[in-house]
Amino acid sequence: MFLLQGVPHALSALVGGASMLAGGAVAARLMVGGGVQAAAGVMIRWFAGAVIKWVLVVVVLALGLLLWRLPPVPMLLGVIVSLVAQMLAMSRR
Repeated sequence: MFLLQGVPHALSALVGGASMLAGGAVAARLMVGGGVQAAAGVMIRWFAGAVIKWVLVVVVLALGLLLWRLPPVPMLLGVIVSLVAQMLAMSRR
């Protein structure tokens, strides 16, 4: 859809989706990569993973907006679409 509006719009949507993909991969690696631990350790890893995920997403979006001068709306829609895909994937068995 955004490719019809031009390459910058399509690239912007790709950056938005890729930021969620990268953030999710880093968070998943941190959250479940520690093996068997006490509950406090698990909770700290989960919280740290969630925080790092969103910090990474915000940093990539800021780079897209400020450094690469990409359009903001397709970038945000890329994030939203990837979040919806993530929710659908988690709701399936």
